[in-house]
Amino acid sequence: MRLLIIGSLNGQIGAASQIAMSRGAKVSQVDDIEMALGSLRSGKGADMAMIDVNLAIKSLVDSLANERINLPIIACGVNTDATAAANAIRAGAKEFLPLPPDPVLIAAVLEAVAQEDSRLVFADPAMKNVVDLAEQIAPSSASVLINGETGTGKEVMASYLHSHSNRSDKPFVCVNCAAIPENLLESELFGHEKGAFTGAIARRIGKFEEANGGTLLLDEISEMDIQLQAKLLRAIQEKVIDRVGGTKPVPVDIRIIATSNRDLAEAVAEKTFREDLLFRLNVVTLKIPPLRARKIDIDVLSKHFAKKYSEANGLEPRMVTDEAMAKLQLNPWKGNVRELENTMHRAVLLCQGDAITAEAILMPDGSSTPDTANGSAGQSSTASDRNAGDAGLVGRRVADVEKDLILNTLDHCLGNRTHAANILGISIRTLRNKLKLYSGEGATVPMAGSEYRYTAQV
Repeated sequence: MRLLIIGSLNGQIGAASQIAMSRGAKVSQVDDIEMALGSLRSGKGADMAMIDVNLAIKSLVDSLANERINLPIIACGVNTDATAAANAIRAGAKEFLPLPPDPVLIAAVLEAVAQEDSRLVFADPAMKNVVDLAEQIAPSSASVLINGETGTGKEVMASYLHSHSNRSDKPFVCVNCAAIPENLLESELFGHEKGAFTGAIARRIGKFEEANGGTLLLDEISEMDIQLQAKLLRAIQEKVIDRVGGTKPVPVDIRIIATSNRDLAEAVAEKTFREDLLFRLNVVTLKIPPLRARKIDIDVLSKHFAKKYSEANGLEPRMVTDEAMAKLQLNPWKGNVRELENTMHRAVLLCQGDAITAEAILMPDGSSTPDTANGSAGQSSTASDRNAGDAGLVGRRVADVEKDLILNTLDHCLGNRTHAANILGISIRTLRNKLKLYSGEGATVPMAGSEYRYTAQV
């Protein structure tokens, strides 16, 4: 993990740096916010920043947002009162860390905020086959395509590949192609020169150059515009990129890992994805099976998350009862590991006593989880059920019914666009266009929440 320390921190910076480095972090330091922005623009990159609480944290957070630099901020201070710490959080810091530094606390913050754990929890033979193949190909520089439903852990698998590769001591840089608007993704990938477009206030090094020598993860690559795909193909083939507004090509040496929750062969047939790019990307394809096809992993992961969130909330370990496990095994887990993790986190908080019972396995709204025992996991509804549902639909416009369905699904997914699009069976781009339309009509659109992902350990 790359840690950027901003400010002098009253002489405690040396101690904090040493502790972070002893925990495996690569540390760099700058004196002020302008130097920090300059470092990030230059492509040095960082996975997390620790900043003196007395500096203008909101100014840094706003500048990062304006330049689309995603960087968790930890505020630090010596003998800082509660008001200053609270103000730092309100300004956009994720955490406050008191100084002098405590080794255990710094380690916990590094793990909690950076979430840089590439280890996997699995026991099912279906998943073991995938991991065995990943370990076999990891040392090579071959491009890899990771395919699987949303929430199966594609990004974790990509991180696992990098950590077992010959590039593990070099940067691992991620780009979510579905989360960045089309007109900005080219600049995000390839960088830009000052004045290349409105808002380009300084030269910005793109993710290709930031990942030089290491691994670049192109998450949900199927959402990339087909015109940009042509430029990506050239970058992969010729190992050079052109910054937006630049005058000469820049050489790069990276390994490409791409993920998709769609069948890219179908996207090629639909002419939304270039066939030649697909050939370049899938030298090896890792297909991660859905959680419902990994019954043993449901057991293993449920217990892992119960332990993880018991510890995270300062509770005694919560055991999973046989009745609760039976209910978990019946759930179809459309959101896969991500949904299971959220469910177990909720169960830890809701359970009575030191055991997680079936009553604690609930949906976000407090309703019981669906299961195949009562027919709610994809079995046909009865005629009376259908008639009851039709009563609320007859006489309504299709567009209005669709609008309610999309907004309710998004609300159920806590604003997670990718998860909602997967459940609805539409592309993330289609979902965004629908939400833009609804927002323009005055509808309340759920805000995007955290892009949950699971990180675990063997």
